Amino acid sequence: MSKTVQLIIDNKSYELPVVEGSENEKAIDISKLRAQTGYITLDTGYKNTGATKSGITFLDGEKGILSYRGYPIEQLAEKADFLEVCYLLIYGDLPSTKEFNAFKENITNHTLIHEDMRIFLDAYPTKAHPMGILSAAVCTLSTFYPESQKQNRSDEAVDLTIQRLLAKLPTLAAWAYKNSIGHPVNYPKNKYSYCENFLNMMFAMPAFDYEPDPVVVNALNKLLILHADHEQNCSASTVRIVGSSQANLYASISSGVSALWGPLHGGANQAVIEMLEKIMVDGGGLMKWINKAKDKDDSFRLMGFGHRVYKNFDPRAKIIKKAADDVLNKLGIVDPVLDIAKELEEVALNDDYFKSRGLYPNVDFYSGIIYRALGIPTEMFTVMFAMGRLPGWIAQWKEMMADNQPIGRPRQIYTGSKERDYSDIHKR
Repeated sequence: MSKTVQLIIDNKSYELPVVEGSENEKAIDISKLRAQTGYITLDTGYKNTGATKSGITFLDGEKGILSYRGYPIEQLAEKADFLEVCYLLIYGDLPSTKEFNAFKENITNHTLIHEDMRIFLDAYPTKAHPMGILSAAVCTLSTFYPESQKQNRSDEAVDLTIQRLLAKLPTLAAWAYKNSIGHPVNYPKNKYSYCENFLNMMFAMPAFDYEPDPVVVNALNKLLILHADHEQNCSASTVRIVGSSQANLYASISSGVSALWGPLHGGANQAVIEMLEKIMVDGGGLMKWINKAKDKDDSFRLMGFGHRVYKNFDPRAKIIKKAADDVLNKLGIVDPVLDIAKELEEVALNDDYFKSRGLYPNVDFYSGIIYRALGIPTEMFTVMFAMGRLPGWIAQWKEMMADNQPIGRPRQIYTGSKERDYSDIHKR
């Protein structure tokens, strides 16, 4: 027999079904609660609410487990190419050699952006935040491909939109960066891999040839994989709820970019670097700030330590720590901010205060270190996050559409004024 739970309201009993996931996650199905009882649930921030069933990503924060379509993140980060992971997330399985080669070729052939897009990019002020440009540019793509706005399109048409997004977002991201520093843009080159192409568009200059360093390419590949999806987070949920209105994929992804822009979501690695810079400028030594972090009466908090979901070590941090070490060793960076980061890491990994509270360096700590070492400005950090998260957003949108899920429409508990009569302004 199916499991149920009993809810008693005003001495009346209601049976609610229990739903169990493939990894033994359990939920109480309240989808008919209002119809049966007239009540709704109140869960501010949806911390205890499952808005959907999903077969994309499994996350166990207590045990430090993260997997995509059943594949442990450790294996994917070690062995996979980012585009393989894109295919896995979006289509459900790892591609065959034939499928992967066709997938890569299709993406390579769509990396160019319509030249009219340059008019929009040129119109932005040089101080425009790259995330603002990226969100607007992604949505603008729908105007260049109006067929994407038609509903009930064929699988081939949807696949074409997916390939265009995966191909063009790195180009848009790199061009947003070039715009912010007043440099001419670099066009994509088909000879490069996905990560190599992005690095070339970011850092190549007319005066000299740029050849992507394999250590840097490998680190970027891992970072993109680690950020590719993370279950029903703020931006993924935003993509799904916007897509539930039958908005086209470009508009839905643009909404995800905007949600990620918020400092409570995608801005954590930027906050890490800003914290390290603050410690450096202060000049009072690292232990001053360690002690402030330990003082419960002090508002200062160490950024990049611990995680809202993971109660132990962030599994992604274990992977990216080595990549960060490799990048710093290979590039021989001399940077006092990164020196402070290494000192802070050493303290946190060995101090009982941090260990007992599970305040280990997380993926944002190490990704911030890598991006700074590569010369990527802090305002671009969230753009890098968006580039990695793109396949996850696409997968979430695609799954929702395939399941024919209804339009998202949360309820509320009204706490405003009770009914009252209108009076003219001069009578008040």
